[in-house]
This record gives sequence, C-alpha cells and structure tokens, in this order.
Amino acid sequence: MLNAYSSRWASAPALRRQAGLSMVELMVGVAIGLFVVAGATLAVSNQLGDNRRLMLETQIQQDLRAAADVISRDIRRSGYWGKAETGIWASGAAAAASNPYTGLQPAVSATPASAVTFGYSRDAIEDDVLDVTDQSGFRLNSAGAIEMLVGGAWQALTDSTTLRVTSFQVTLNSVDLPLSCFNACAPGALNCPPTQSVRNIGIAIAGQAVFDATVKRTATASVRIRNDVVTGACPAS
Repeated sequence: MLNAYSSRWASAPALRRQAGLSMVELMVGVAIGLFVVAGATLAVSNQLGDNRRLMLETQIQQDLRAAADVISRDIRRSGYWGKAETGIWASGAAAAASNPYTGLQPAVSATPASAVTFGYSRDAIEDDVLDVTDQSGFRLNSAGAIEMLVGGAWQALTDSTTLRVTSFQVTLNSVDLPLSCFNACAPGALNCPPTQSVRNIGIAIAGQAVFDATVKRTATASVRIRNDVVTGACPAS
C-alpha cells in the first residue's frame, strides 16, 4: 500500500505539469488562429468585391442595352407619314406628293455623329407639317448622359448618377437605288428617273460605372429605317 501511494504521489507533479498550455504554445495557437481568420476575411472580401463588380457590370450592360433599344425603336419610325399613299406615283395620276418627314441628321452617309435628329408624324389628323411635336432626336450631353428630344425639349434618357456614357456614335449608311418610270424622262431632265434611298442607322454606345470607372461596357444596334426617301419624280405624261 505504501509503495502504491508513493508511486501515485511521485507521478502527480508530472500530471499537473501537463494540465495547461505554456505561454509560447498559447501565442503560437493565437497566431495560427489569426492567420486562419485573416485568410477567411480576405476570401470573403474578395467574394464580396467580385459580386459587387458583377452587379455593376450587369446594371451598366442593362442600362446601355435599354438605351440602345429605345433609340432603335424611335429611329425606326423616322419618316412615318399619315398620307404615304399620296407619295406613290401612278400612270395617269397627278405628280406624287413629297414626304415632309424624311429629313434626318446626320445626312452624310458613313460619317459618325454624336447626335441624331429626325421627324415622324404624330398627328391624329395628318396636316403634312413637321412641327415641334413631330420632331425627335438623341444626343450626348456634357454630363455623360444621353438625352431624348420630346415635344421640343431635351430630357435625360440615361441616369448620369450611376452610368457615365463616354461615347455615343450614330452613323447613317445610305444606298441609292434607281427607280423606273412608266413614261420616258425628257433628255437632260434632273432627278428623272427618281432614286430611292435605303437608309440604315448604326448605333454604338460606350459607358462606365460612376462608382467604379474600371467597369466599362458597350452596346451596339443597327436599325433599318422603314420609310425610304424618294428623290426626283417621273414625268406625268
């Protein structure tokens, strides 16, 4: 019994020495924990940054695409005329009337411009007059926003507080096709036979996020104007 008691008593200090951590072990454990927490924090921070950038890219792309769609739909109406049937020449009929809404700027083919203006009839009863309410257009202002011409006043189409449009280019591509007449044109007659101008508008928009200039996106569109321009006339008889 004495020997057994003495053996347990002799081993007690060793057991007591193994019951805790030394200061060095504690500091090493804390350092490892800090490294793990720092790595996890960095990974979460990178993930949040990537998500934020992805959201900005999506928003900018959607805003640019929405602007391009609005511009495309409106430009496609250029030259609409409520009395288009009077612009068709027929044998034995009076001279064809001229469409008052075909004017479009830029008028020079293949020359990019930062603004476009055009017109189409919005009258309930056609009056054959291109007035303020019939005019429309788009332009890039100094604040980096695209503006739309509505009722004679320019209104913002894009939000310059979230999207800064850095480039807005509109390019007219026109092809002139000769038309035939029922009656022969007089020798040396000007604009006879008439020509038909088939017009296509190219739209290119570039922009960047206001809160992160590294987030940049572009949007393009091509619009076939439905109402062609006819220049000249056939002889009446």
